[in-house]
Amino acid sequence: MRKPILEALLKARAEKAATALVSHLESGAQTLIAGDRRIGDLPLTPALEAAISQVQRADRSRRVDSEAGPVFIQVFNPPLRLIIVGAVHIAQPLAPMAALAGYDVTVIDPRRAFASDERFPSVSVRQDWPDDGLKALAPDARTAIVALTHDPKLDDPALDVALRGDSFYIAALGSRKTHAARLERLASLGHGAETLARIHGPAGLAIGAVSPAEIAVSVMAEMTAALRQASPARIAAA
Repeated sequence: MRKPILEALLKARAEKAATALVSHLESGAQTLIAGDRRIGDLPLTPALEAAISQVQRADRSRRVDSEAGPVFIQVFNPPLRLIIVGAVHIAQPLAPMAALAGYDVTVIDPRRAFASDERFPSVSVRQDWPDDGLKALAPDARTAIVALTHDPKLDDPALDVALRGDSFYIAALGSRKTHAARLERLASLGHGAETLARIHGPAGLAIGAVSPAEIAVSVMAEMTAALRQASPARIAAA
């Protein structure tokens, strides 16, 4: 590995940017992809770029046959993150489920009676206002955000911040009527229809979930589908 590529790789990993190193198995040519940066001497065709996005989304390094011959795509993805807005009863099963699936989980809720270490052991808990907490955490394309409070004073500011970023999954609980009213409020903040369509609402797959644990399962399933099956460009972005 040439020094400029190594230095760029170390920098990208320090920045927790989604990164891929593409190596031609016959010539030894390499190109590093870190966000919008391309460093190296291996040309990347549109088909190879698409393959790289798929490998990054799958979180699995592998060999790929390209037009120029066999290449190996090595993935260096930062940890997945889940930010839960609202330390409510559904958040209690959702947080450990997400941690089991490999997410770094943070719960944000300014209400001290809800946001306690006792209710959320082994999970990072912040007692910030959701918009302040999200800005401090700087969500990226490896981050999912789920709003659970049903309270517009908490959910709306969080969703407003989330929609201005690259999070791969944004969701909020509530009925269809509640969600329609929510979209109207967010539209008044300047969000267009295409942006608002990023919100999964009501959150979770329609599996007939009733209990908090079942609803958490439905949210995890929908979040996993968004991660593994969504637009490669969105997921691969740093």
